[in-house]
Amino acid sequence: MILVEEAIKILRKVPAKPEIEEVSISLALNRILGQDIVSKIDMPPFNKSAMDGYAFHSSDSSDEFQIVEVISAGIVPTKKIQKGQCVKIMTGGIVPSGANRVIKKEVTVEEEGFMRIVGEDKNFNICYQGEDVKIGDVVMKKGVIIRPQEIGVIASMGMASLKVYKRPEVGIIATGSELVEPGNPLQQGQIYNSNAFSLAAQVIQSGTLVKSRETVLDTKKEIRRAIEKSLDACDMVIISGGVSAGEFDYVPNILKELGVQLHFEKIAIIPGKPTVFGTRGENIVFGVPGNPVSSFVIFEIFIKPFLFKMMGHNFHPKTIKGVMKEKFHRQKIERSAYIPIRYQEGFVELLTYHGSAHINALSQANGLISVARGVKEIPAGSTVNVRPIQ
Repeated sequence: MILVEEAIKILRKVPAKPEIEEVSISLALNRILGQDIVSKIDMPPFNKSAMDGYAFHSSDSSDEFQIVEVISAGIVPTKKIQKGQCVKIMTGGIVPSGANRVIKKEVTVEEEGFMRIVGEDKNFNICYQGEDVKIGDVVMKKGVIIRPQEIGVIASMGMASLKVYKRPEVGIIATGSELVEPGNPLQQGQIYNSNAFSLAAQVIQSGTLVKSRETVLDTKKEIRRAIEKSLDACDMVIISGGVSAGEFDYVPNILKELGVQLHFEKIAIIPGKPTVFGTRGENIVFGVPGNPVSSFVIFEIFIKPFLFKMMGHNFHPKTIKGVMKEKFHRQKIERSAYIPIRYQEGFVELLTYHGSAHINALSQANGLISVARGVKEIPAGSTVNVRPIQ
């Protein structure tokens, strides 16, 4: 059994080889950028007015200014501004030659083709060419997650398509003769198959693809067939159940028989101790316990970061500070623990939690707190790090 920190180090050392593909900008949301975005234009591309008003030269102290042109956004000026002249200009309009200031409309009066300044405006109200981005600037580094705001920046660069990292294809296998697919009646001793669906949802939420999802009986033949099939078809295989020390826990031995090198088989963590991780060539394999909270937590702590690594992104979980509303206490302290909690308005509320099979606790949780190995108690009022979960 290895420590959580050691398991994370092992996962970081295993290489991943992200591949590149080109997609339309309309399909790039939530993908991982596979190239640096280097600007081919200045932003703004010209001196433009920051508001509706009148453009003139700041040194001109005339009592009134003749309006020689009206410039709206997209219109190219045809006049060069002389002394005693101005142009009426709209927000986003090109500031004409000879002008270096825009005075806002609210402090002016316009009469019979002339503008007079009747109030104070100390600002020049011009967005200058290249003040945001210059030609050759790297505006975005590869490896970032493309959000709506990144889409906007990329579009402003005039790019219709871009390079992104390919999404790994994941195969999910749920083992258990007691499992029944939702929608079917339960017989005595049976339970509904939740792990296959929750793991698939976590995979999709991470921006990767579910290539296959299969539920198999607790027989060595069936489990071997499913794993072999998924290894041939998928970049990563996640197996739920069959990884512990029971009579029907065949997964670790089957993986070894299929040429998978196991890097660890147990982690000092609650929940999720009998977690398996292995590789076969470029195939990645995780075996997680069948209890639903275990599979959820192990995915969040270990599998999700590796999926992002396979897409060229260095994933670092966000944490926020929270104050314990009540004392946390536990008896067993030989393993690190991850506890589902409710975070609200800066406070951490403990939930009714009966252990790794208590999936309903997850539906009430919006975060996890970690309890280090050897720690028995966290007093009320203590500040802890909360790892948000969606």
